[in-house]
Amino acid sequence: MEEPGITDEGIARLRARIGVPYPHPQPPHYRRPNVDSFRNVAVAYGDDNPLWCDPDYAATSRWEGSLAPPPLVGGDTLIGENEVPGVPDEHRDLMKGDPLRGVHAFYSASAREWWAPLRPDRRCLRRNALVAVLDKPSEFAGRSVHEWTGEVFRDEGALLSAQYRLMIRTERTEARQRKKYDAVELRPYEDEEIEAIEAQYAAERPRGGEPRWFEDVAVGDVVGPMVKGPLTVTDMVCWHAGMGMGLYGVKPLRLGYRNRRRIPTFFHRDDLNVPDVMQRVHWDPAFARRSGNPTTFDYGRMRETWLVHLCTDWMGDDAWLWKLECEFRLFNYVGDTQWLRGTVARTYLAEGDRPAVDLELEVRNQRGDVTTPGRATVLVPSRRHGPVRLPDPPGGATDLQGALDAMAAGFDRE
Repeated sequence: MEEPGITDEGIARLRARIGVPYPHPQPPHYRRPNVDSFRNVAVAYGDDNPLWCDPDYAATSRWEGSLAPPPLVGGDTLIGENEVPGVPDEHRDLMKGDPLRGVHAFYSASAREWWAPLRPDRRCLRRNALVAVLDKPSEFAGRSVHEWTGEVFRDEGALLSAQYRLMIRTERTEARQRKKYDAVELRPYEDEEIEAIEAQYAAERPRGGEPRWFEDVAVGDVVGPMVKGPLTVTDMVCWHAGMGMGLYGVKPLRLGYRNRRRIPTFFHRDDLNVPDVMQRVHWDPAFARRSGNPTTFDYGRMRETWLVHLCTDWMGDDAWLWKLECEFRLFNYVGDTQWLRGTVARTYLAEGDRPAVDLELEVRNQRGDVTTPGRATVLVPSRRHGPVRLPDPPGGATDLQGALDAMAAGFDRE
């Protein structure tokens, strides 16, 4: 049989979908997120900043009350009831099926923006649409497609945030995928290595209420380091406790049975002939090896939240994380340790009068490989310009569709 491939017709059909809103397939993990939700999400990625976790502390901050940690405000399936309950009738035929059905897809990069804080007990809404389809050469094949989805979120009064998600569609083969990871070395740690990791944990703390003044930041300043690891399955259990089970709605027991009836192709039989989710590549070593990896591995989204943690620890409570983007280049295997660092790349006035700092970020494993490069923009308080002023949504949008339209119109990623 002829293998599925990327065609001009398929790309054209995908591009015709740009800007067409559609509902997210899963309900939000937190329908009305409260201070307990804030704490649970922060704990899931190892963040102990009391700004998220302690309402009494938060009341004394410049925000005068609790606000959600940035990873909660968006984050795929965390918040947001569908503002659009279904595909509009005029687009039903266009949105049916996958124009590149059978072509491999992997989650490669994410970009986030935050415009306003999420306060406790607010109902949140979301809107989703494809924002770009880019025809690209591929490292593993002659052609690939970069498929960017935009997701925007609001509460009862303000536009909150946006997330761009990059899925790369390639024609690469399983054999090529396996060959890429053949050289990965997994070895036990020496006691001295564990002691160095624990010493780094002991040295870490959020900046808290001490302002990071714009006038005191200089190009070349170091951000971090911060350590995450060695990664364990326990870390991923704790991650799911706060973050939920993601896009496929993984559930246990009778609810799992119903999910299996809904998406049977997502389930494979284990060695005991028991159907289980494909997502177990993250906690089942044998199943991970069947996918061409040496053992189980993390979610790219975990490392994104870790970079958020690096930024918020550095910037302090008076600042605002405006933008963060990162690429998921290599797997983070169980047993791996990731070292997070950053450098101040630029200081300037954004949007005319907002003191801003651009950061170059990286996540590097114990083998010296950069697994997740990234960039961030932080708005910081200024002795001259005053407290942080929150950024405006793209294009001055006042509703979710306007934000999606502005995102699609301004999309210039190469």
